[in-house]
Amino acid sequence: MEHARNSRLAQLQALSETGQSADDHLLSTQAGAIQRVLKEIDEAFARVDDGSYGSCLSCAKPVPAERLEILPYTRYCVPCQGRAAV
Repeated sequence: MEHARNSRLAQLQALSETGQSADDHLLSTQAGAIQRVLKEIDEAFARVDDGSYGSCLSCAKPVPAERLEILPYTRYCVPCQGRAAV
């Protein structure tokens, strides 16, 4: 997760160094998306600290390790994520 966090921070830095106006819609949209992911990463670190990391926040079942490898800051198992997206 540290790598994911550092990558997102580098992306935000690169966006701020483009010299484009902060009013640029695409720039604002990208920065907002990156900030949302950073928030999810910080929340995942909090779950590590409180011992709930790796458990689905919806059904409390373990999130498969394969899913955590792909998306280490995920909050849900695949079935619950699908229900949350509806």
